Amino acid sequence: METAKLSSGHGHTKERIGVVVRAKTPKTIVVEVERLTQHPRYNKVIRKRKRWMVHDEKSTAKVGDKVKIVESRPISKMKCWRVAEVLKVE
Repeated sequence: METAKLSSGHGHTKERIGVVVRAKTPKTIVVEVERLTQHPRYNKVIRKRKRWMVHDEKSTAKVGDKVKIVESRPISKMKCWRVAEVLKVE
């Protein structure tokens, strides 16, 4: 009896939605992702931001666009995310 393979074994790929804040270099954009967390002691809701360098092969995203990015293999020293789709064009 054979067992069916469920997945490739690499786990779930991470996806984030953020805003393009810089698009000066060719095929590379900087995306800022914002999330809300709660302070462990004071229980205040805090807004945290993180910036990632993202590979944009076709240079479709511009500054101000809302994009969906997915984690991928390392493309360069700083880039291990790539653009999945442009959600909202500014």
